[in-house]
Amino acid sequence: RMAHYRATIDSRRGAAETFGYLARFSNAAEWDPGVLAGEQLDPGPVRVGTRFRLMVSVLGRGLPLTYEVTRHVPDREVALDAVSRLLRSTDRIAVTAAGDGATVSYDAEVRLRGPLRLLDPVLDRGFRAVGDRAAAGLARALAR
Repeated sequence: RMAHYRATIDSRRGAAETFGYLARFSNAAEWDPGVLAGEQLDPGPVRVGTRFRLMVSVLGRGLPLTYEVTRHVPDREVALDAVSRLLRSTDRIAVTAAGDGATVSYDAEVRLRGPLRLLDPVLDRGFRAVGDRAAAGLARALAR
């Protein structure tokens, strides 16, 4: 079974501002302690095909992952995929207006590739802890 994490986070920012911040996935370096650095590789506004390179911490080492936007519904939903020789990661972010703010639904899946797939159940347990730290960081960022 793949590693899966789901979280719902409230934002004090409006839906459009919240979505814009999250869709620019390089911002993950500001709120996810597991992301060491992030950059947008393609200029211009975020859209399907926009790529982001994140340097993520895996077992104490930096692993570069290039995420590509696969779905983009302005101000509402973005999905991104990253594939490396070790893993495949899919992140889906949905934003809905809630009063003066917004609610974020964050869904992430990681699958190990090749023979490493046997370690997916072990990864799932560790991924929950990583996800909890990221969700806490995102909640702090969206409360500002």
